[in-house]
Amino acid sequence: MTRHLKKAELHCHIEGATPPELALAQAGKYGLDVSEIIRDGAYVWTDFTSFVKCYDAVASLFRTEEDYALLAEAYLTELAAAGTIYSEIIVSPDHGNTIGLGADAYLRGLAAGIEAARAKTGIEGRMLITIIRHMGPEAAERTALYAAKRAHPLVTGFNLAGEERMHRVADFTRSFDIARDAGLGLTIHAGELSGAFSVRDALDHVRPSRISHGVRAIEDVDLVKRIADEGVVLETCPGSNVALQVFPDFAAHPLRALRDAGCRVTLNSDDPPFFHTSLLQEYEIASQVMGFSDAEIDSMTRTAIEAAFVDEPTRTRLLAAL
Repeated sequence: MTRHLKKAELHCHIEGATPPELALAQAGKYGLDVSEIIRDGAYVWTDFTSFVKCYDAVASLFRTEEDYALLAEAYLTELAAAGTIYSEIIVSPDHGNTIGLGADAYLRGLAAGIEAARAKTGIEGRMLITIIRHMGPEAAERTALYAAKRAHPLVTGFNLAGEERMHRVADFTRSFDIARDAGLGLTIHAGELSGAFSVRDALDHVRPSRISHGVRAIEDVDLVKRIADEGVVLETCPGSNVALQVFPDFAAHPLRALRDAGCRVTLNSDDPPFFHTSLLQEYEIASQVMGFSDAEIDSMTRTAIEAAFVDEPTRTRLLAAL
């Protein structure tokens, strides 16, 4: 069991972290029928397309600043109960605008939830603003300019998510340059639904300190060596990868091979209840299924905190907590 181990997470989409019971409560609040997407207390989907549809339906249940505060507080409180001391959540101001709430109120609500969870449990949380690949480069630049204003002090990072098979990484270099110049930490989804080439493109065009997923780098020996040599941190999400059939099972997952090759790896949950997982379960899988020792898992947690997008006094305090 890994409940006794301290934990940290760098990769979780906040709407994708909605506990099904919270989704049901929100559906009741707004008088909506969610029986097609929640059955027996679990989310229901069959492939990537239906997963996205289910995800969007759940995201639509959060409409106010207070709704988002409730969501962030619920998720971080759940993490803290499992021994988590730090969490970065991926957030989308574009979504806040799409639902008519507005980006500022969306971030304010999430920040209030992060602060409430910290007051209650001591867990530290930060937000990474994401641009959406399939919305295109122009929309991404607008969001990057918004992120650069640092609308809230808990916004410390910048990411690219969305349909990995649309557009080229090079189309988003301007957005990442804006975010870098503003002092935001950089990570980018690559090497999940697309192969090793997408990780190479990300390293060449964006020069991030971290890669969100990155596991398909294993398909290219020279790329794995480059990741190890450059010290780029991989935000691996084994439960998500198996649920989406990036790999057929945990035995085929390259987490150990990447680590053994010298890559800096971390454990993350991605969209936990959608993939019938949790950060605690990801740590359990690493221990019980993949055979990592407590010391090896502690090392991954240390890597996460070393790579976290936080100020140095916070990092020092988090490292001391390990």
